[in-house]
Amino acid sequence: MDVIIQQTKDGEKEYVLVRCREISPEFSDLLSQIQEHDKILSAYSGDKIYRIKPSDIYYIEAVDRRIFLYCENIVYESKQRLYEFEQMLNANAFMRISKSTVVNTNKIKSLSVALYGRIDAILLNDEKIIVSRTYAEKLKGRLSIQT
Repeated sequence: MDVIIQQTKDGEKEYVLVRCREISPEFSDLLSQIQEHDKILSAYSGDKIYRIKPSDIYYIEAVDRRIFLYCENIVYESKQRLYEFEQMLNANAFMRISKSTVVNTNKIKSLSVALYGRIDAILLNDEKIIVSRTYAEKLKGRLSIQT
């Protein structure tokens, strides 16, 4: 695959052109990342509203009907539902790992096998989250891990 970059002149519209025989999983992932690049989410911390890039989110969790967005060092709250995040975020980066959790797979540092088919996932900020056995095989497939 060749990459060609052309600079636009002042006033010209910027765009991305992808030429391919078929849309492979690699191209699909690339297109999702490009489309999501400008996406900004709104979330709350205390009485302030913050704008958050999806790439800054480590995982999203539902607790007692409240939705929390966990970033590197801060936790935000959102008014959206967990399934809404699943639909709007890059399906190649974010995936459900339990009934109440969606993880950004780009933030996973390591995995280890836990009891009863579950997986412990260590994130880049050294936080540990649990992947339920229902989603363990799907996560391993997504990360191209063979056991």
